[in-house]
Amino acid sequence: MDRLAGKVVLITGGASGLGRVGAERFAAEGAAVVIADLGDGDEAIEAIAASGGDASYVNCDVTDEDAVRNAVEHTVSTFGALHVLYNNAGVMIGDDDDPVSTPLDTYRRTMDINVLGTLLGCRFAIPAMLAAGGGSIVNVASFVAHMGAATPQVAYTTSKGAVLAMTREIAVIYARQGIRCNALCPGPVMTPMLAKFLSDDAKRQRRLVHIPMGRFGHPAEIANGALFLASDESSWMTGQSLIIDGGITAAYVTPE
Repeated sequence: MDRLAGKVVLITGGASGLGRVGAERFAAEGAAVVIADLGDGDEAIEAIAASGGDASYVNCDVTDEDAVRNAVEHTVSTFGALHVLYNNAGVMIGDDDDPVSTPLDTYRRTMDINVLGTLLGCRFAIPAMLAAGGGSIVNVASFVAHMGAATPQVAYTTSKGAVLAMTREIAVIYARQGIRCNALCPGPVMTPMLAKFLSDDAKRQRRLVHIPMGRFGHPAEIANGALFLASDESSWMTGQSLIIDGGITAAYVTPE
């Protein structure tokens, strides 16, 4: 049985990386999917259609209020409702470092996309969800929202902590109005965004030593978590953090 049958899903940053894997998985589970992204979404839409799914693309800069409003309006006008918001769009900028050396422009850009972008998605999706009788919001945070990162990345870590706090607040506000809000907290997953930071074996091993399972996550493993949070299988779950990290946050120390 399709786990998202009859549901309409809006995914930010869904044209590539984890977002695209999630979009294809959601469509395979019966959802009508709208991909909101700055990147070209045609390839993702074609892949979903080729597998018998239903999807649409809308150009969207998640830091632009009008663009996010338009993405939600496009979703409702195309598929008739909005039941799931997957706030997946995010960045990790290369010169993000410690508090002393991280450029303020990098900090501001990271916060704008990762935090303001999440807020704007919720701002415009929530009224549509209320009109549909309720829904589920999945905000992508990170395992670093729960602990410091092994390598300095103060802007990214701060932004994901903010997403986690925002998730809890939204969950409490709307708990009795049929809207759930949970955070998905992945550990290091081998995506193009991570790969550009792990250009040699030494850098990869520095990360791997902190993962008890000894490997990076696969995008499909994160999509499975997002699917659970989006579906009615998690119907009594809100304001929570689903950590999928290969055991990182459970470990006191890991062997060198």
